[in-house]
Parts: sequence; C-alpha cells; structure tokens
Amino acid sequence: MRVRFGPAGNSDSFYEAGYKSSLDMPGWLAKMGLSAYEYQCVRGVHIKEDTARQLGEAALKHDISLSIHGPYYISLAATDPGIKDKTRKHFLDSLRAARWMGAHLVVFHPGGGVKEDRAAALKRAREHLAELLEMAEAEGLGNIKVAPETMGKPSQLGNLDEILELCTLGTKVVPAVDFGHLHAAGVGALTGEEKFAAVLDRIGEVLGPEAVRRLHIHFSPVEFTRAGERRHRTTLDEGYGPDFTCLARLIHERGMTPTIICESAGRQAEDALVYRQIYQSVSGRHCAEK
Repeated sequence: MRVRFGPAGNSDSFYEAGYKSSLDMPGWLAKMGLSAYEYQCVRGVHIKEDTARQLGEAALKHDISLSIHGPYYISLAATDPGIKDKTRKHFLDSLRAARWMGAHLVVFHPGGGVKEDRAAALKRAREHLAELLEMAEAEGLGNIKVAPETMGKPSQLGNLDEILELCTLGTKVVPAVDFGHLHAAGVGALTGEEKFAAVLDRIGEVLGPEAVRRLHIHFSPVEFTRAGERRHRTTLDEGYGPDFTCLARLIHERGMTPTIICESAGRQAEDALVYRQIYQSVSGRHCAEK
C-alpha cells in the first residue's frame, strides 16, 4: 500500500490544455505523478453507465484510485418526506455510478444546517443512513464504502465526533476527514502537529487503528470567518491554512497509507502535487514506494 494523492474534479489547467472529457483525466494525472481522482457528482449523478465504465477502465490502466463525491442534496437528518426521497435517490445513484466505474468509495455531506438539538438530528441521520445501507445491500451495492465528510461550519451537522458516530454503523461506513473544514469550523483550530495528532487519535479511539491507517482525506487551504468555512483557496494564496507539513509528518511517522484528495479552487491537481512533494520531503522516500 502507498500514500495516494489526487484532485477533486478537474483543474482549470486540464481544460486550458485542450481537454474536454473527464475520460482523459486518469492519463493526465498519471503523467503528473498523481494516483487518485475523486469524480464530482455534487450537482447530481449525471454520468452514463458507458462513460463511467470507460472512466474506470482508464483509471485501471493508469493506476488511478477512484472515488466519487455524491450530490450536495443528500440530507440524512431531513424530516420532509420529499427531501428524504431525493436523498435516497442521490445516495443510491452515487453508489450505482461507483459500481460502474469501479470506484471504491462514495463521499457525501451528511446534511445541511442544524437548527435544533444536535443529538436529535444526529439520531435521525444515523437511522436514515442505516436504512440507506440496507437498500444498497438489497440492490447489490453493499461492497462500496460510503464516507460522510467532516463539515466546515459549526452550524452544520458533521463535526468530527458526529461523523465518527455515523461510522460506527459498520465497516462499510468510513470517515472522509476534511482537515481544511475542521480548521475552518474551529476558526483556525489546526495550528500545530499536536492538533492534527489529536484528530487522528480520536479516530483511532472510536474506529480503531486500521481506520486511521487507510484514512480518506480531503485537504486544501480554506478561508474562514467566525461562522466557519467561507471558500477554498490554493497554495499560491498566502496566509491560509492548515499546514499540510504537520499532517505529512504524522502520516510518515505512523506508517499511514491514506488517499489525499485536494479541493483547492481551480488548481486542485497542482496543489495535490504540492502536497505530494511535501510528503516526499518529510518522509525521505518516493510516494510510489510500496
């Protein structure tokens, strides 16, 4: 196993180079020295089966690990029957697309803002996710892991402990830990290596060491206000954290083999390469080393 780096979606430079189809992404990423790709379905799952299968074949050819980011419209804690129906559709559509393309994981946001008791909202979210997992299993989609993502605003359902609680439903639910979101939700909380270590330690306490070792990570610089995340930035923008070097040291010291997906605005592939280079410098070895 190795540490993999890649982008969420397609960088501006991909299109500027004349490419138009995501089917070209695996080859383009491999030439850059990247090895992961998170296909974006955030506005709905619109990819056709044939296209998804072609993408999967290209990813396999170029040794690119695939994941999917599901639609933003998923809302596990919703009480409105219409929203619950749409959540079920978006959730299962994402898993079907993942099966077509051979993606190992579907990342999703657990829901919108919490305007009431967080414990009650989390209880509904957990129950709803359990129902969705049963539906997925019945449709033969149970082999695909799903990953609720830590969110960037404290008003949203999805702080670290809430995500970990959802992940106790079973081995097919794993955390997608967005360190930029955690940093923003904590109004600049991740200020040193010990803060990153505390996040990893907490995951290990709840889910065990294997969950930490193979963690699915989102990382990018994030601009925030007192209310949390405002927007994603890039490594070219000065003054925005968190600092990937802190996490890179811990990944190396703890023998972790995570997948690290970069969500920088417009240069997600280029910044994924920056993070890969940082990891190389602190680990003293090539990222492709087994």
